Amino acid sequence: MPEREPEQEGMDGRWLEWRRAWAAAGVLGLLCVALAASVRAEGNEPIKPIPAAVDVDPAKVSLGRMLFHEQRLSSDNTISCASCHDLAAGGADDRIVSVGVDDAAGAINAPTVYNAGFNFKQFWDGRADTLHQQVDAPVQSAVEMASLWPDALAKLFQDDAYPTLFDGLYPDGITRENVKDAIAEFMRSLVTPNGRFDRWLLGDETAITDHERSGYELFKFYGCVSCHQGVAVGGNMFQVFGVINDYFRRRGNITEADMGRYNITGNEADRHAFKVPSLRMAAYTAPYLHDGSAATLRDAVDAMFEFQLGREAPAEDKEAIVAFIRTLAGESKELDR
Repeated sequence: MPEREPEQEGMDGRWLEWRRAWAAAGVLGLLCVALAASVRAEGNEPIKPIPAAVDVDPAKVSLGRMLFHEQRLSSDNTISCASCHDLAAGGADDRIVSVGVDDAAGAINAPTVYNAGFNFKQFWDGRADTLHQQVDAPVQSAVEMASLWPDALAKLFQDDAYPTLFDGLYPDGITRENVKDAIAEFMRSLVTPNGRFDRWLLGDETAITDHERSGYELFKFYGCVSCHQGVAVGGNMFQVFGVINDYFRRRGNITEADMGRYNITGNEADRHAFKVPSLRMAAYTAPYLHDGSAATLRDAVDAMFEFQLGREAPAEDKEAIVAFIRTLAGESKELDR
């Protein structure tokens, strides 16, 4: 076998070195990916994955679902919980404010009911501590169902199915508290696990794109995550809207609903403070903000940068954040109905 030329031997040697270096880099890269996935799986990210299942009573959930869609809870038998919280469309509606009995307009944008069981309070102003407590408001509100509990219960008693269903679950049958309990149990079941971002959190590197992952890093970098974190990516604190720049002075025409938490506490520090909304189903629930003034997610992100963060950001950064937010939406059989 002829001897190799010195130049060829040198090239072969360098090629071998390059191959070894690339192999080492590949192994290191795989180790880094595995380590990052392990860190996320151990819960070190500020956003947590939604559990695959929650502990609920299936029979109560079934009854609660019927009641959630029951129009006879309203005074004129036209409005149900689902009228303003369309489960197939993300758990809200596409209106700036919802419309109730006799086409009465609500005062504030309807939030999604998905993942509401993770909220630390209910309603934008936090006036209900639990899902059970919050059921009273829409049933009795003059601009929603405009009903009285005795009237609503009487109609349930007259139904062929409800008395038997309630008697099988509650010793005292159809009562106001039992109706609220069943609806609350159904609402607790409305979780949206297995979203693409959750799959990434649990170690699936292919679940989101590089652009979406960049959006998440920017979401953290700019400080969005200081209010939007945890399982629901929000829903666990109050924050003043316009904490940096005065949104309400800019918009004008301030309403009672704009006062937010102040209406409940009378505390000046709570003026214009609202429960931070969950971003979990934001991909579905335009328009945004408590007054429905943001028609798109990009509009909402622009508003947050101006009024909450007081920062400038390139358009491409904001678009990446929007792309990330869209990965937060998960799965529910209710979305497919």
